Amino acid sequence: MGATPEQPQIRPVGIEGSELKGPFPVGEYAEALRSQLRGFARVQVFGEVSNLGIRQKAVYFELRDDRGALPCSMWRSDYDRAGVELANGAQVVLAGGCDYYPGSATSSPSFSFRASGVKLAGEGELLAAIERLRRRLGGEGLFEPQKALARPALPRAIGVVTGETGKARDDVLAGLRRRGWAGRLVWAFAPVQDRHAAPRITRAIQDLAAVGGVETIVVARGGGSVMDLMAFSDETLCRTVALLGVPVISSVGHHSDRTLIDDVAAVACSTPTHAAETAVRVDVGQARAAALGAARRLDGCGRRALVTRARHLAALSRAPDQHIARQRAWLHQKLRELRAAGARQLAGRRDHSRRHLLVLSRKAEATAREGAAAQRRLHGRPAELARAAGADRDRRRRELDRLRATLAAHDPERALERGFALVEREDGELVTSAEAARAAGAVAVRFRDGSVRARIEDE
Repeated sequence: MGATPEQPQIRPVGIEGSELKGPFPVGEYAEALRSQLRGFARVQVFGEVSNLGIRQKAVYFELRDDRGALPCSMWRSDYDRAGVELANGAQVVLAGGCDYYPGSATSSPSFSFRASGVKLAGEGELLAAIERLRRRLGGEGLFEPQKALARPALPRAIGVVTGETGKARDDVLAGLRRRGWAGRLVWAFAPVQDRHAAPRITRAIQDLAAVGGVETIVVARGGGSVMDLMAFSDETLCRTVALLGVPVISSVGHHSDRTLIDDVAAVACSTPTHAAETAVRVDVGQARAAALGAARRLDGCGRRALVTRARHLAALSRAPDQHIARQRAWLHQKLRELRAAGARQLAGRRDHSRRHLLVLSRKAEATAREGAAAQRRLHGRPAELARAAGADRDRRRRELDRLRATLAAHDPERALERGFALVEREDGELVTSAEAARAAGAVAVRFRDGSVRARIEDE
């Protein structure tokens, strides 16, 4: 049975009374729509990624904000080239344009924003900017000045920069109460989140540093997003803290948050309570108890000394003559003991000197005897030395004669005198074999009375 021939499409009549063009076949209109959408200018859009799907050839996702959503697609090669790792919830900027697939009888149409480039926005971009500034400040050495400042263990006055409302203020007070600190507390309230926060916080820190007697400054704020904490990574604020002459203790955000003020401050703490306890390193209650205990011990020692002295004075007042007599007898006894000790020491030194002199005299006599014996030995040495020198001279002369005879026996000239001849190459090197002679070709033959030239020929 043959294929059914394609029936010609009949264009219906349009809606009566309508001024709109058409009607058009769906496919025709879809192609026209596709051409118009592709003709729109390429733009950049930003929003939050959702419904992300990464395939082998393409990446599909939706870009959303609070006013709408846009289906997006991106070729995998463009995605890999961008070097960005997308995730649901990430804030991104896309570059691209609209695209429309008209579909067919068996597939559904689709509209999407075809992206050719992507970059992180929002927190990702902010974190990258903070990291760049962190490297620059660190390269300038601004992380060290605050850490080199001396911090008092028990400051007399503490300045605190924080929001006027919020839990951070109460946490600072709780930490100071825990330490038992009762010094002067100077507050400098400032906004800690909006775009005016950074200059206000900077001014508050400068004002506290100018207050007489403030020895430590605490900067405190609770946790939040990267955007919420951006004021504490402001470059002007960080440079002000780094070069401040008063130690600054920072406590911004939670454990996982890290702002630039934490890097330039003298100390970075995880909570405002911890910051307050770091500012006052001494537990005042314990220190007070220790001081009172020491005072009681000192008072007891003083009282005992006074009682002993009073008893002594009372004894003197009752019988002063007897006391003086006892003291005089005691002094006489000590004087006799001192004289006896001096006499014993003098006698001991005298005996030691006698023994030392006796030892020295005996050593002198022994030295004199050894000198006389050595002189006697020297009287017989000249003749003995002369004999030894003569024998050595004769031995050396005989050795020299033997070496001369050996040298003469190996002298080539002696071989010539006995009728031998020396064969040499033209460069003067001695020929010692027939093969060497054949290789040389021309040689000189030296006899006792002269030399002749010769040419070597093989038989």
